[in-house]
Amino acid sequence: MATTLAEVLRHFGPAYLGSHGLSTAQARAWRAIVACRTPALGGERLRCDGCGAEQWRWHSCRNRHCPQCQSRARDAWRAARLAELLDVPYCHLVFTLPHELNALATVHAHWVYDTLMRCAAATLSEFAANPRWLGGVGAFTLVLHTWTQDLRRHLHVHALMACGALQQGADSAEPGAWIEPRRASNFLFPVHALSRVFRGKFMQALQGAMQATGLPRDPANTDALRRRRTRALRRHDWVVYAKTPLAGPAAVLDYLARYTHRTAIGNERLVGIDAAKVRLRVRGEESGARRTIALDGAQFIGRLLQHVLPPGFKRIRHYGLLAPATKADRLRRARQLLAMPAANPQALEDAQAFMRRVAAIDVECCPHCSIGRWRVLQHVAADRPALNSITTPTACRGPP
Repeated sequence: MATTLAEVLRHFGPAYLGSHGLSTAQARAWRAIVACRTPALGGERLRCDGCGAEQWRWHSCRNRHCPQCQSRARDAWRAARLAELLDVPYCHLVFTLPHELNALATVHAHWVYDTLMRCAAATLSEFAANPRWLGGVGAFTLVLHTWTQDLRRHLHVHALMACGALQQGADSAEPGAWIEPRRASNFLFPVHALSRVFRGKFMQALQGAMQATGLPRDPANTDALRRRRTRALRRHDWVVYAKTPLAGPAAVLDYLARYTHRTAIGNERLVGIDAAKVRLRVRGEESGARRTIALDGAQFIGRLLQHVLPPGFKRIRHYGLLAPATKADRLRRARQLLAMPAANPQALEDAQAFMRRVAAIDVECCPHCSIGRWRVLQHVAADRPALNSITTPTACRGPP
């Protein structure tokens, strides 16, 4: 039987919880992962109206940190993006924070993650507005990731951006024209220039937060430590990486969907557990070849929990033409300029139906006879005491 993340938490959880505290968000994610598709969350007893077969179908937790639930959420998200893609090449860029900021992220995760995404977005918007490169409003999506293959902290944002922009401004020769990249159809911005601007914006935000005492638990809690961190952060260019451009809406959609709902580790990468260790597959950074490593159970859980997001944090954000407030009008104009057909209402309706289907708990057709339909015989409510017992109340120390 394949090893699951829930099994790892059940196996090593009691010992870990005996010596470690959890934040409220971590405890909530832990309970959801362990209880997902078990009687603890409740469910229904089903009977086929054709052959009479019966089965229990337990509810999913739908927590964004649960690897069992994210494949359905990813497919639904992908379907909802059908009308938002433009028929142009797309570039994939990655903005990475230096590891000198990892300690600050441990105690001020929301501020660091939010500032990372805001500075990356501001950098891309600024370059898109510059006539040297585009001179208009771009269209891009950011997705936050916080991990490496072996679950260490590695803060970075994936950006998928259309190669082109919508011209804006009353003084423009052609207001609302579509602008293609200046150098080549699939080249946007030089990464070294992006890196310097991105670093400058983040450093300015960090300096402002320190001066306003907005980071009261900063591990760099003396002037000397703060100066040392600043020197380390300014010593090198920050990593901004541009991957091979993508062509065609279908390729773009499939590519982006790989990143949007990925969890720190999926069940498919777990090889097995024994009395003390968890074995998992990782991909080499240089060669890309896969290998298996082993981590102590407590070490594995500790690394996993550092990737639980702060409550309410939005790790997928849309900007420019995709910004929610103006998306409909701007995308419609861009599609017209690119001679793309108007969004098909039937396709949008089908996408919405798909979302409802993949989010549904039960599958209607009976797999035994392939004719009958499942009918609900009995509803079972969630077992709240069982849920609460997964992580003890005394283990929680409140939000980070």
